[in-house]
Amino acid sequence: MAAAYDRAADLRALDATFSGVRGLFSSGVTDLPRIFRVAAPEPVPVAAEPPSRATTVPVIDLGGGDRAAVVSAVRAAAAEWGFFQVTGHGVPEAAMAAAVESVRGFHEADGGEGSEKARLYSREPGKAVKYHCNFDLYQSPVANWRDTLYLRMAPDPPAPADLPDSCRDSLLEYAKQVKNLGNTLFELLSEALGLKPSYLADIDCNQGQIILSHYYPPCPQPELAIGTSRHSDSGFLTILLQDEIGGLQILHDDQWVDVTPTPGAFIVNIADLLQERGA
Repeated sequence: MAAAYDRAADLRALDATFSGVRGLFSSGVTDLPRIFRVAAPEPVPVAAEPPSRATTVPVIDLGGGDRAAVVSAVRAAAAEWGFFQVTGHGVPEAAMAAAVESVRGFHEADGGEGSEKARLYSREPGKAVKYHCNFDLYQSPVANWRDTLYLRMAPDPPAPADLPDSCRDSLLEYAKQVKNLGNTLFELLSEALGLKPSYLADIDCNQGQIILSHYYPPCPQPELAIGTSRHSDSGFLTILLQDEIGGLQILHDDQWVDVTPTPGAFIVNIADLLQERGA
């Protein structure tokens, strides 16, 4: 009789490497480990009727000059999609590029004992800076082929020395720039709800800031794995910067819609808490 599969032991073994999924890729693995294998594909919703309009996530130019038109576009996109892309947002492209490149450098660096990854590897709930493979590794039915650098930047920011050496300066600048963009978006969303611009800030919707830098190494058997499971975001607002690779999909009118990367744009997601407040 074949021995029972010890999934917990495989999960602990992966954790003990301090190298995450990138470590598996670097080791030259050619057979997808069982903990990452999807038993059956997630069901794909099928619309009763094909949508009559183009399924393209709205793109809103925040620097268009006509405030009323921008507020109207935000209102329509938030109500109809819950997502929209923004250009003309004021975040320098150099800051965006530096953040992506430095985080990629962190993830692609060697891991293992004594490395910076090992120093930061943690599942401690209250830790402000940590690196790990799957935050829910021991709870999810299948592990995602993904590593994450987690930074809690507000309201209680970490000491700069706690951030990775390789991306400290770029992420501190990126956090500042995106926090400013978030404040602008909260003003626009407040006005879209027919409220004064400071309303959402006045009730502290803009106090927190968490940066999640996800990394998806090349997968030896991508047809058997998943990068990120279907989910909704639990906070107020997600401001997402895609790289040029793409792969993001959102659910709209019971159909999965590809979000093609737009150079210089951010994707904005009206997350669970803000949906509840705006309902």
